[in-house]
Amino acid sequence: MANPIERIKQEKDGLAVRDELAHFARIGWETIDKGDLERLKWVGWFFRKKTPGRWMLRLRLPGGFVTSEQMYQLADILKVFSDIQRADITTRQNLELRGVRIEDSVEIMSRLHQMGLTSIQSGMDNVRNVVGSPIAGLDPEELIDVRDLTYRIQDMLTSGGVGNPEFSNLPRKFNISITGDRENSAHAEINDIGFVPALKYTEDGRERIGFNVLVGGLFSAQRAEAALPLDAFVEPDGVVELCRAILIVYRDHGPRDSRGRSRLMYLIDDWGIARFRTEVEQLHGHLEPASEHECIDYEKRDHVGIHRQKQPGHSFVGLHVTLGKLGPEEMIELGRLAEVYGSGEVRLTVEQSVIIPDIADHKLDAFLAEPLLKVFSPDPPKLLRGLVSCTGLQFCNLAIIETKNRALAVVEQLEAELEVPRPIRMHWSGCPNSCGQSYIGDIGLLGCKTKVDGKTVDAVDILVGGRIGKDARLAELFMEAVPCEELHGVLKTLLVERFGAVERLVGAVR
Repeated sequence: MANPIERIKQEKDGLAVRDELAHFARIGWETIDKGDLERLKWVGWFFRKKTPGRWMLRLRLPGGFVTSEQMYQLADILKVFSDIQRADITTRQNLELRGVRIEDSVEIMSRLHQMGLTSIQSGMDNVRNVVGSPIAGLDPEELIDVRDLTYRIQDMLTSGGVGNPEFSNLPRKFNISITGDRENSAHAEINDIGFVPALKYTEDGRERIGFNVLVGGLFSAQRAEAALPLDAFVEPDGVVELCRAILIVYRDHGPRDSRGRSRLMYLIDDWGIARFRTEVEQLHGHLEPASEHECIDYEKRDHVGIHRQKQPGHSFVGLHVTLGKLGPEEMIELGRLAEVYGSGEVRLTVEQSVIIPDIADHKLDAFLAEPLLKVFSPDPPKLLRGLVSCTGLQFCNLAIIETKNRALAVVEQLEAELEVPRPIRMHWSGCPNSCGQSYIGDIGLLGCKTKVDGKTVDAVDILVGGRIGKDARLAELFMEAVPCEELHGVLKTLLVERFGAVERLVGAVR
């Protein structure tokens, strides 16, 4: 028997609600049936039990690129339509707008369309936001500028933002990353398809630049697994069609009986990577074997701070946005800074921060003196700098514990007590689904519950040793079910013993 979500899709295609928004806006959220509450995620509208009547709207921003004008308009949507007036930068370089009402959905969607944005197919059994290098086109040492490819992949998935039924009924969600830099900034190993730069050489020594391909990476409550090599090399012009072929194989053959094992990796488990590759070839045509010259040879950066661009006389500046939280006034200021000092572009990172590119040397000092940089610092404290978190219990239906406020409080206390030698990437997730990408943190925390003196309390499983960039690997379990009340002491000891932190002198000031 089909699982409940499959039954919902069989009753009515998820994309059908695209043409029913006016109806839902008219009848109001309380009378929308459960099936349509799920289907509305196909157009980016997420009912939140934590805030009845106030929804989350998830956009699609391939590669994390936003213009100043789009920032202004998104801020206005929050001001006019949201009681919370908050947006969150996600770990997929995306924005989620909180506190909006389904009754205003037609007007909000019209505004998104006018500014060239879409929320179509951003949730449920669709391909999520395509992530790419946040410094594509800026990085002096990149091999491939992937900006155009992120948009071409999205256009294939969503038919230019209007919705594409060809890829709207996958067995489960699906993630794609593509990067042309040398540090794997888009975390290929945790995506269902990951493209990483590689070089091949012809018999006469001519250099060919393309991508090696990874498949099957996933985080879920049941499993965390790094992607496997597909043994395929593809040049940039072949990326979109290879994505299409892999998606069709997954769509048509991926397991659907259990939501817990419906991701691509389970199909690869069932078939083996050799058969999976063969099935992809039958649709795509011959796949060239992977290159031995894979170009992930740098440590991963968070891009916070001042960095020289490949364009002479210009820099990009990464600003740390604490836990990705944005208010409308801050969004307007980011847009203004990008317009006045840069080229009118803001870029979002998978670390939930922002980059302002194209700042000319003669404007840099004035930019750094702007008041917003006291809030969104280019030089934050080391523990705060590496802090990433999912939404947590405040807004998410699946979360087990509160994350963002708790994570900030713990880090601020640790910052006051310890001096750490380098930024420590501390990733929080409110449940085992690991939306905060806990398995790639130096320290990862997964929300759970435990009992203390017979009373159920908030707790976390602690993971240690995640690595990104060169020689990427997933973190491993360090401690289980640590009560959150004890977490400060446990993390303090861990930072000292494993990460070289030392006690600050009493009264010392950073």
